Formats: sequence, structure tokens, C-alpha cells
Amino acid sequence: MMLQIGPVLPVPAPQPVVDALLSAQVTTSAGQADGFQLTFAVSNKSLINLVLLPSGFFDPGTRVILMVILAGLPVVLMDGIITRQDLAPGNTPGTSTLTITGEDLSVLMSYDVRQVCYPGLPAEGVVEVICAQYAQYGIVPEAIPPALLDVPDPVEQIPTQSGTDLDHLRALATEAGYVFFIQPGPVPGMSTAYWGPEVRVGVPQPALNVNMDADTNVETLSFSYNGLSRTQLTVAIQTDTGLTVSVPVPNISILRPPLAARPAVILRHAPLEDSAKLNSVQAALMGLGKDAVAADAVTGQGTLDVLRYGHILTTRQLVSVRGAGVSYDGFYYVTSVTHNLKRGEYKQSFQLTRDGTLSLSPVVPA
Repeated sequence: MMLQIGPVLPVPAPQPVVDALLSAQVTTSAGQADGFQLTFAVSNKSLINLVLLPSGFFDPGTRVILMVILAGLPVVLMDGIITRQDLAPGNTPGTSTLTITGEDLSVLMSYDVRQVCYPGLPAEGVVEVICAQYAQYGIVPEAIPPALLDVPDPVEQIPTQSGTDLDHLRALATEAGYVFFIQPGPVPGMSTAYWGPEVRVGVPQPALNVNMDADTNVETLSFSYNGLSRTQLTVAIQTDTGLTVSVPVPNISILRPPLAARPAVILRHAPLEDSAKLNSVQAALMGLGKDAVAADAVTGQGTLDVLRYGHILTTRQLVSVRGAGVSYDGFYYVTSVTHNLKRGEYKQSFQLTRDGTLSLSPVVPA
């Protein structure tokens, strides 16, 4: 594990800081900001207590990069900003700890409330303009144009921002049926600000094996099927005659292919909220995104030891499951991963999701 700390361009942490590190936890989750927590052992005479804390070494606003090296390859787990520090003095020697908590670089975009106009710019253009303000942190925007084109006419409508950059980026993503997050790496000091559809295609990660004797590589794995999670959404669209028509949100397989052969049953029907103020294109885009989230009825939870698994399970990617039975084997989307690192130990807890039961493939790849 490698730790870098600094204001804008972090540098390798001093050796006494690395030696005092007891544990590190990094949580990455689809739909939420990533976070981290570092716990250090301290004493009244330690370098951390005597020098680093008083000098502001761990002050909120300081940048932290955490990397691990597995099989000779470095992987950036977190590139974030410290938001909080907690000191817990102990009554007995060796029990005092300093805990540093922070979030990914998206927290930089939540500092200031702005009033900005973007005349004639489509949503993806606004995203690139906002992200360009954070280039000094190595953030590179990746904005995918929406499937349905919606360029505002500056004569009729001028897009405006009234809030923080982060709130505005997330609002634009919601209106387009997209997601927004910052992915650290692939090299230290660089990150990608992704604004686009949730990608559920590509080569899956190595299989999670359960109940397979010597081939088992997870410690725990369980599944749940919530019959009330899937909802058929309808969008209210106003016609030229002034009538309002409720239109069901169409199938989303073009943007996000199904992961299961038997889709979850639909027990609920509901209108799309907050769509009255949108035009037909904006309402359709928002409906696609909301329906994509509502379609995930099957979830999985588990834990694994990275050394036995042989890889680092990554969120926002596909993974295959084997040994869980006919209904629950197959491909899943990884929605959340928590990395727990201690000396000599690297474990992960994870959450999976998909839109139904039964595998699409008769053979699940290893």
C-alpha cells in the first residue's frame, strides 16, 4: 500500500506516518460519492501529535491518494480530500488513535454556490465547462452526448446554474438519465469525471465462486429478490392540442442490456415525478434513467479475501457468479465495494445487482 498526502499535488507520506497507519477503508459506490477513512496510532510523543497535527498536515482540504500494488501492478483506490479528523486519546499505552475521513475529488465541486448562465450550450458542453475549472487536480471530463438531442434555443431558454457545481452536474445527469462520478486513476494524480449512461457491457471481472469446494473464492455470498422494487413508470407529455398523455417508459435495453434471462415481475405502476416542467425529450431521458434504477430487483451481498480471489473487485463493472444455483448464477453489476486494508490483510465487502433471475449464458465464465 502506498500513501500520498499534500495540498494540491500530494507527495509520499513520511515513513513515520506510514508506520503509524493501522487500517485503511475505501468505499466506492454507484450513485454516491466515494469515501475513505484512515486510522493512525498516535502517542503524546509521536511525530503526528507533536509536529504534523499542529502544522496542519491532516487539515480538512488536504488531498490524499491511496494506492495498492497487487501482482506488481499499482491500482489507485482513492484520490480524495480530507473532510474530517477525529482524535481519540486512550487511557492505556497504545490505544490512542487519529482517524482521518474524506471523500473523492467531487467534494471540491460542492464548496461554492454559483449563479452562472450557459447560453446555447448542450448539457455535455456545460459539463465540460464546469469540469475544466478543476484541471489543476488532474480531472479530465468525459461527457457522453445524450441519446436524444436537446440543444436549448438561446432565444427561448438559457440554461442557468443556481447552486454548487456538483449539484448542477448531478441534476443534469438525472435529467438525461445519466450518472456522474469521478473515477481515480489510471495513474496517481489523474482522474476521470464521467458524465454519461451507466455502462453494463464489457468483459466481466473474474468469477465469484461460492459452494465450489477448492474453487470457492468468496467468504460469504447471499442474494435477495425484492418483488416490490420494480415499477413501471409513465411520463406525462403535453401534446400540441393541450392534452396531457401518460406514456409508459420504453424498454431500456438499448442503453443498458439485460443481465438476466427472466426479468423481474412488475407489480407497481407510478408516474414519473418532477416531469411536468420538462419538454418531451427531457422527460423521456429522465424516464429512461429512473426506469433503469427501478428495474434492479435482484441484489447480492458478500465478502472476499483479495489474496484468495487473486484480483481487486471493482465497482461499476460486471462480474460473473458461479455456484449459487440456476436462478442466481450469471452476470451481475457491481454497485458497491468497500476495501478494508490492514497489515497483512486485504478484504472486500461488495454489493451486486441485476434485473431478474436465470443466467443469459448456459456456461458462466470463470
